[in-house]
Amino acid sequence: METTLYQRNTISFSTYLALGSFASGTLLLVLFKLFPREEYILFIGFFYVLFAILLNSLVFLHLFYEFIILKTERETIAIRILILLANIPVALLYFFIVIKI
Repeated sequence: METTLYQRNTISFSTYLALGSFASGTLLLVLFKLFPREEYILFIGFFYVLFAILLNSLVFLHLFYEFIILKTERETIAIRILILLANIPVALLYFFIVIKI
């Protein structure tokens, strides 16, 4: 089965989403560390995490579907999945930094 331009674009989107999620999370963490008494940053960060989990999960499910369907693109899609999943340990690290364990 040949990949279409749409499929290649959705696969590339996952990498941009992973990088954007990482950058946004890092920015929120830096702001929280710079202004620890500003509770609204913690509030924004909490809702950002919920939104990021939802969006990244949807993209992961789509990539997993593409992985099953597109046998010729499995290596590329697997790499994209790993890039997307790499945000999980980073998010956990940031969480532990925020709660100071």
